[in-house]
Amino acid sequence: MTYVILIFVAFFLVVLAALLLLRWSDQRDDAKEWTRLAALQPDSPGHFDESLIAGLPEPVQRFFRYAIAPGTPLYPVAEITMNGDFSLGSKEKPDYQPMSARQILAAPQGFVWQLSLPGVSGSDAAHWTRFRLFGLLPVARFGGTADHTRAAFGRYIAEAVFWTPAALLPGPGVHWEALAEDRIRVTVTFDGLEQAVELVLNPDGQPEQIFFMRWSDANPQKEYRLQPFGGYLSDFREVQGYRIPFHVEAGNMFGTDDYFAFYRADIESVMFR
Repeated sequence: MTYVILIFVAFFLVVLAALLLLRWSDQRDDAKEWTRLAALQPDSPGHFDESLIAGLPEPVQRFFRYAIAPGTPLYPVAEITMNGDFSLGSKEKPDYQPMSARQILAAPQGFVWQLSLPGVSGSDAAHWTRFRLFGLLPVARFGGTADHTRAAFGRYIAEAVFWTPAALLPGPGVHWEALAEDRIRVTVTFDGLEQAVELVLNPDGQPEQIFFMRWSDANPQKEYRLQPFGGYLSDFREVQGYRIPFHVEAGNMFGTDDYFAFYRADIESVMFR
């Protein structure tokens, strides 16, 4: 009996050590990617003026005039902290859980989103999704595929539109167009990827809705395909010359009867270091 107990204890310790090593490796990856993205912030950025948007359609100019004050340093990288609700269920049974998260957003290069829910924590990034129960047991671990990278690209390009608009000023790989007086679209190409994102504006140029076709497997068949994604932006506040939504809710199948806002975030801080 003692021998069996010793074997069990040894096995438990080996498994525990392996889980701790895996968590350490994941946290090292998070930190390494966070540092890489933070280093993309320019030391001596240019400043916003109307010449940068001259020639763009009027609704696009209206959006940038709303989003960035004249003379604002053009910082493409932001660090964001947030809380809110995250659904672990479905539209019929949402099972919302209180969330807290911190994120670095550096479009078009990448992002890291570190999430904490009751009993669940982990991170989402351009090349991985990794979440654990009680800080140890892996419950979601995937990435490193073309499908995952394409899906992630859609997410962080869309978020850059309203949280880091300086990153999407017109230039190589960034094309803006007006679809109507109150609707504009940006198409971003980078490293073989392409994503179009649409905004619905109010008369002042404030974006109220965001919409894009996202490469996703969030469907009953669990097959990657393009499907509607989007949500609503509100509670705009000024941060270092940028007008940024401090409340965002979003989900799959936006614009259809199946829309479900599984993500509802209230921003605590946005920093352009």
